[in-house]
Amino acid sequence: MSEMITLALTKGRVLKDTLPLLAEVGIEPLEDPADSRKLIFPTTHAQVQFVVLRGSDVPTYVQFGTADLGVSGKDVILEHGGEGFYELLDLQIARCRLMTAGMQGVPLRQGRIRVATKFVNIARRYYAEQGRQVDVVKLYGAMELAPIMGLADEIVDIVDTGNTLRANGLEAREVIAPVTSRLIVNKAAMKTKHALLQPLVEALGLAVQKRMAGS
Repeated sequence: MSEMITLALTKGRVLKDTLPLLAEVGIEPLEDPADSRKLIFPTTHAQVQFVVLRGSDVPTYVQFGTADLGVSGKDVILEHGGEGFYELLDLQIARCRLMTAGMQGVPLRQGRIRVATKFVNIARRYYAEQGRQVDVVKLYGAMELAPIMGLADEIVDIVDTGNTLRANGLEAREVIAPVTSRLIVNKAAMKTKHALLQPLVEALGLAVQKRMAGS
């Protein structure tokens, strides 16, 4: 397995956006991950295999070297902290924003506030930088419900179109960070598998440049 590259991919939208980019550099799964219950997929490149994971797990697999490379959203990387891997390339896919949000027309009250999010570390850092005292409540889904039900004054969540916020009477407020998917690499693998990894990284970089030039 030392001569095999394992690439960790994120389920859902990121996977859907990543596969065409990988296909542009000649790497495609031998079967469609969307139609399979498998988690590990051989590819058209004899030395590359995919492993498909929950987004929050991708940096961990790369950090510990179980995967050599990974494709992960910048939001997940910021929450994880970046230990054990390098961020090599902005793939310019799965674009969105990490934002604060609250009830429409309701100003944020003074003093200590409660914030609901799955991005606990990011939220704590952000509000500390703003000089706000907060209690952070960790949730895993349906963030919009927290302000509606009085659980939180604000939420920190990913915003794409903002339609879900508006449909639930919320408004996007401050941008914490723009988000795209990034290519990350295990620090040790970058040395031990450099000859295998570098051509793939360079090819992906050129593919991204070509896409951006044509957009």
